[in-house]
Amino acid sequence: MTLTKKLGAEFIGTFWLVLGGCGSAVLAAKFGDGLGIGLLGVSLAFGLTVVTMAFAIGHISGCHLNPAVSVGLTLAKKFDVKDLVPYIIAQTLGAIAAAFLLKMILTGNGSEFTRLASNGFGEHSPGGYDMMTALVVEVVMTFMFLVIIFGATSDKAPKGFAPLAIGLGLTLIHLISIPVTNTSVNPARSTGPALLEGGIALDQLWLFWLAPIVGAVIAGILYRVTSKQD
Repeated sequence: MTLTKKLGAEFIGTFWLVLGGCGSAVLAAKFGDGLGIGLLGVSLAFGLTVVTMAFAIGHISGCHLNPAVSVGLTLAKKFDVKDLVPYIIAQTLGAIAAAFLLKMILTGNGSEFTRLASNGFGEHSPGGYDMMTALVVEVVMTFMFLVIIFGATSDKAPKGFAPLAIGLGLTLIHLISIPVTNTSVNPARSTGPALLEGGIALDQLWLFWLAPIVGAVIAGILYRVTSKQD
């Protein structure tokens, strides 16, 4: 598979993740009179984007959809380092494109644009959680996400179930951490909404690059150490 096809798949996959996940958060979470999908629905939406794309493009690009995942896989020697930066660029551009489309949809009924489900801490945290809490949660959640990915895609794991395990893992991560940071574990997912929202969302974006990548680095190193002992 050519790199161009892989990058195209990552762009489309990350576009779908942000459109489906963030879109459900801003369009459907509190829709109507008690008809919104709420935290559970938004969490499931993010998981479903990964499940559907894993089946759709997993055979093309590996379906990373996330710079932290690409970094973790690179450190684990499961991904070619020369493709790392192009993957991150494609993922980030896909997220930004989805954010632009969401902004257009949100203003399509005459409403004023306000938010795109950006991530944050302190006053920008859904539950008012401070920076250190947000940092720890994002590191741990990303670490666990990579652990799930490594385990589910192992040659020793049951065949054909990796997309479900990874998608359900992401759903659980959102159920835990939406109240804290609105859940990132994905720098690209954070970048698209933050760029369009600006203000505090953009000011706090650094944490949602730093923490997921730190979590992925720890998971990648741990995988290399433990896999040598198998």
